Amino acid sequence: MIDYIKRHEHYLREQLDKKPDRQERAALLAYHDKQISRLQHERLAHLITMMFVCLFFLLSFGFTLANLILPFISITALLLVLSAAYILHYYRLENSVQRWYELSNSMHEV
Repeated sequence: MIDYIKRHEHYLREQLDKKPDRQERAALLAYHDKQISRLQHERLAHLITMMFVCLFFLLSFGFTLANLILPFISITALLLVLSAAYILHYYRLENSVQRWYELSNSMHEV
């Protein structure tokens, strides 16, 4: 997903550097808005997944504190790593959407 975001940003900046006319800019903006919509959907799906993984981590952590046995410790460690990965990925998605909003606003202004 991150590669897709980078490719789209590169394509968009490349097209904007060519100084498109009003009609081309409108088509580019419509295309970009569609991509924002798709990324927002992706972001929502990852937010819901991340929240559940973090919830399961917290529940697992509570069980591990109550019963210090290897299976609980292993599951907690696995969920901690998974939670960290989801938080990092969601952070990158959120920042990408913010950058895309700025791009969209700059396209509206010119």
